[in-house]
Amino acid sequence: MGENVEDYKLIFEKEGVYLHTNAKRSVQETSIPGFIRIVERAGQPALEWSPLEDEGRSAPAVLYSKKDGEGSEEDTNFDPGYEPDWAVISTVKKDREHAPVKDSGQWAFSLPLSELYSLRRARFSLGRNFMVLTSRGGHPLPPLHFHRGGTRELLRALHHYIILDQSPVDGRLFLVYPRDSSSADFGPSFDKLHILDDGSDIVTRFIHDPYATTFGGFSKVTNFFRAALRPPEAAVSRSAQDPGLPSQPDDEPGFELITCGVELGPRPQVTRGRPLVQWEEFLDSEGRLNDPEKVKDLVFRGGITPNLRKEVWKFLLGFYPWKSTSKEREEILRVKTDEYFRMKVQWKSVSEEQEMRNSLLRGYRSLIERDVNRTDRNNTFFSGNDNPGLTLLHDVLMTYCMYNFDLGYVQGMSDLLSPILFVTQNEVESFWCLTGFMDLVHQNFEESQEAMKQQLLQLSILLKALDPELCDFLDSQDSGSLCFCFRWLLIWFKREFSFEDILTLWEVLWTQLPCDNFHLLIACSILESQRGELIGSDHDFNTILKHINELTMKLDLQSVLLDAEAIYRQLVGCKDLPRQVKQVLGLCSPPSPAEESSDSQSSETERLLGQAEGGAASSHVPSYP
Repeated sequence: MGENVEDYKLIFEKEGVYLHTNAKRSVQETSIPGFIRIVERAGQPALEWSPLEDEGRSAPAVLYSKKDGEGSEEDTNFDPGYEPDWAVISTVKKDREHAPVKDSGQWAFSLPLSELYSLRRARFSLGRNFMVLTSRGGHPLPPLHFHRGGTRELLRALHHYIILDQSPVDGRLFLVYPRDSSSADFGPSFDKLHILDDGSDIVTRFIHDPYATTFGGFSKVTNFFRAALRPPEAAVSRSAQDPGLPSQPDDEPGFELITCGVELGPRPQVTRGRPLVQWEEFLDSEGRLNDPEKVKDLVFRGGITPNLRKEVWKFLLGFYPWKSTSKEREEILRVKTDEYFRMKVQWKSVSEEQEMRNSLLRGYRSLIERDVNRTDRNNTFFSGNDNPGLTLLHDVLMTYCMYNFDLGYVQGMSDLLSPILFVTQNEVESFWCLTGFMDLVHQNFEESQEAMKQQLLQLSILLKALDPELCDFLDSQDSGSLCFCFRWLLIWFKREFSFEDILTLWEVLWTQLPCDNFHLLIACSILESQRGELIGSDHDFNTILKHINELTMKLDLQSVLLDAEAIYRQLVGCKDLPRQVKQVLGLCSPPSPAEESSDSQSSETERLLGQAEGGAASSHVPSYP
């Protein structure tokens, strides 16, 4: 093995464990047979995989090599399918350095068990068993496919070195702790798991290298949360649930296809309504709206006729209070106009010499000028040179920097303003409508990007409840983080639908009906519409990303809205809906930090071993009560 025999000890070995590589990024075969081993090197246990062709050589001490000769180098030629610099923040911060991925000419990896963070077992209906491992440093490993079984034996061997704490809400996810850890008896609190402690700018790295970044920062987050759907109830035997159900002839008893666990019931049929065409009939003699909720419901059902948008959007975006009178709105407009131009004068009066000493303002102006020149230029309102629409777009964005200097301007905000400016065609009104819109989405653009991470997690929770098989497929193709949905959520599908469709979609979302997170149900609707194209295909990570990006301008908005509302009604109609799903839908309050930290995770290692010894007849499938 190329090292001192006294320093090397083979503990466990299993042949027939395949690594499915990414065909677009490798010249090798896409399915590589190999060995999985547990070894001790100088007394330190490690989990290793090496291809059959490498027999006779020791596995290199690397976590994961992307492809032959590449190591951790970024693929600068990868085309994500859209402008790479449309996205968020260019600043990259790191709280700590993790072990780097070293150069290697092989797919082999060696991971010390002290660095193993989680283990997830899965099986999608038409595929083989596979296992997903994630390291504590955020370096995930490619899924290991056990074509000839062997997961039971591997778990038994691992049991001598680590504690496997089953997630109390999913039988397939196990968090790993050393045998000598204080967590052997009591599962750690959520904070101790460091699920969201990645301080680096994940999104910027995703834009520059979607492949590497999706495997990195988001992996340990989504692998935990997407699985966290089931309430902490004891596992229920499959045969106990349905004695008439035949047992599966599989030597891997823990790998049954696990569905949502609750009967969601049939998806109801819903219909869209006509757009809001009457406005005056909702106003009393003083110009006050009689029934704002009725107006919102009409907008949600059918949108707004184009000639009314200019007026109604000012209510939807908070420029005018819903119960304001005509006179009150006149006063609001006067005050807001004065306030706007006072802020505009602030940046207009800055001399070139002053600006040279203000790098932040100079940077904002540079970004705005660049983005304005390429925002919706196919729309007649912004087309051509020396267009007054472009001047308004620039001035409103510069003034927003004065209004919110901490946030300033972030790429993507011009996409949010252009439809508003097109509808209002008024500088002051478009500015204050933009501030209302930003009140809803400003966290998407903040440097921490915690809001974007949280939305991806919430989307995972919803999709897992709706279509666990699709989630398992995406997991098997290293796409379980759903990072390819990032652009959808950041700018509310602005680049996925036509300009006219976006006007309708946004006014529907601004009603915040039937829940604040309806945009996540829109995303679920789109993903479900593509399941037939994805499952059973030859897609890998890159082709999934490419396919999703190519949906731009090919989606039917009315169908998407119908399906999204039907999904909401289906979920709400489920009596045993998991608490996490209810929280995403706003049907219950999230737990307080005290409640969250008080929940411990009991060790499930012995149950796993007992289950393995009992064979398929004793297999357990986590279930909802």
